[in-house]
Amino acid sequence: MQITIEALQAYLFERYGGWGQEQGLFMKLVEEMGEVAEVLNKRTGRKATDGTDLTAELGKELADVIHYTIAIAAVNGLDLSRIILEKDKAASVKYHHDVNLERFLSERENRI
Repeated sequence: MQITIEALQAYLFERYGGWGQEQGLFMKLVEEMGEVAEVLNKRTGRKATDGTDLTAELGKELADVIHYTIAIAAVNGLDLSRIILEKDKAASVKYHHDVNLERFLSERENRI
């Protein structure tokens, strides 16, 4: 099953929309970012590890970061898909990339 940003935003708005505590969501985001940093430190040997599958752990922590990032966008009514496409298009021009995300997605869709 594939997840779209729009679907995840709708789901998280239902979960947090009434709650609407963007500061609380932000604090959770920061906490999860710290957990990503901890896993990365373990992967590079800067921190001791207990034999846990660090790749799996990294995936879980990154999923949490995405969760809270999209939740903040959802409770603020932001169209994150549109914003990501616009931001990528501007970055592609600025950094002289041959392909931007919108074109990549369009070409990918045509191949399928």
